[in-house]
Amino acid sequence: MRATVNRVVLVLTGLALVLSGAVVLCSATGLLHRPYTGRDDVLLSEGDRTRYEGTSWWWPVVIGVLALIVLCALWWLLAQVRDRRLRRLAVDADDDGMALLRGRALEEIIAADAEQLHGVDHATTALMGTPTAPRARLQLALSPNAVPGDVLAELDSAVLDRARVSAGLPLLPAEARLRAVSHRAARVS
Repeated sequence: MRATVNRVVLVLTGLALVLSGAVVLCSATGLLHRPYTGRDDVLLSEGDRTRYEGTSWWWPVVIGVLALIVLCALWWLLAQVRDRRLRRLAVDADDDGMALLRGRALEEIIAADAEQLHGVDHATTALMGTPTAPRARLQLALSPNAVPGDVLAELDSAVLDRARVSAGLPLLPAEARLRAVSHRAARVS
């Protein structure tokens, strides 16, 4: 979601800059009303600048549009800063109560278990979702001799199942992103 919003904001900003540049260029070359002829010439004449001042709708519209732009910019800025990781997880305790498990602790355990799998050089984990319905996002760096299908099967049957059972979760959906570790070619002598 954040990447999509970033792309939309970037495209809209680019379009606004290109259109404003085109308007200035057209004004300077005379394609609009009159050409921009010299140093003391202005882009907007006195009549163009004061055309809507006497109307009652002008200033509320200007202030409303500017306020909307500021609110959208603040929303976008807060979306950049906000961390979507799960902070705490609700775990069912044996004494009919609920215990809170730090999300980072479970992330570190899942990553350490995943690094023990055959063919995994490095693993990172992020827990997303809600405290009652978390989902895991894993990034695995595979060694050159790894078989991705076997790694995924072992990840699902051992690591994620163990994390699900230990946290007392009915489900722990996961998304795993695999990448190969670059390595040097072996020398043959």
